[in-house]
Amino acid sequence: MNKEFFNSSAFKLLKNKYFITSVAFVIWILFFDENSISRHLKDRRKLSDLVEQKAYYQERIAIDKQKYKELNRGKEELEKFAREQYYMSKPDEDVFIVEEVED
Repeated sequence: MNKEFFNSSAFKLLKNKYFITSVAFVIWILFFDENSISRHLKDRRKLSDLVEQKAYYQERIAIDKQKYKELNRGKEELEKFAREQYYMSKPDEDVFIVEEVED
């Protein structure tokens, strides 16, 4: 290499111990630290998934609360639910299950 490079300000900057320490610190923080960029992105994806799950479960809770209210209205509603969901019948009744076939 020529002497101009060794006398340039870029070379002097690369020899500066504070500059080298600062660069090493930034690299450590960005890639190897507990709060690194990759960890931050992974946590962000996980948070997004958890927010979606929260919305799903809140919707399910609302649906289940509505079903619970309907079941507590009286004996007729409870019988209707048992017939539709569990195919229960009275002793003198027959139950026919009709399945829809998709083409």
